[in-house]
Amino acid sequence: MAYQVIKMYGDFEPWWFLDDWQEDITDIKEFQTYEDALICYQEEWELLQEQFPKVNSQSNLMSAFWRTDDQRWCEECDEDLQQYHSLMMLGNWQELPKNLQDLDFEHRNAEGIHPSCSIKQHNSLS
Repeated sequence: MAYQVIKMYGDFEPWWFLDDWQEDITDIKEFQTYEDALICYQEEWELLQEQFPKVNSQSNLMSAFWRTDDQRWCEECDEDLQQYHSLMMLGNWQELPKNLQDLDFEHRNAEGIHPSCSIKQHNSLS
């Protein structure tokens, strides 16, 4: 199995996996071992935590970091959307199985700020 540590920037937290989620990718690092990928994830997680005051991090090794003033105007839905700096670790581009998830990374000091683009979210559910 190959492992990916992925950084993203966009309107949604990483666990939503909307149809076009890959368009928000800003960086990908690939590893052949879980251990190497986890070390990279931990290093990136610590850097993001230092930079952004809000975090919602889950044991499935998916995390969202943000500042409440980092928003963009959405013409389609006519409202400001929170922007997230997200980090996730995948195995073969899929969510990691439960036995590879890590409770040490479960941390939350805020919930994601919504509304999210209701038009984009609705289209992905169709």
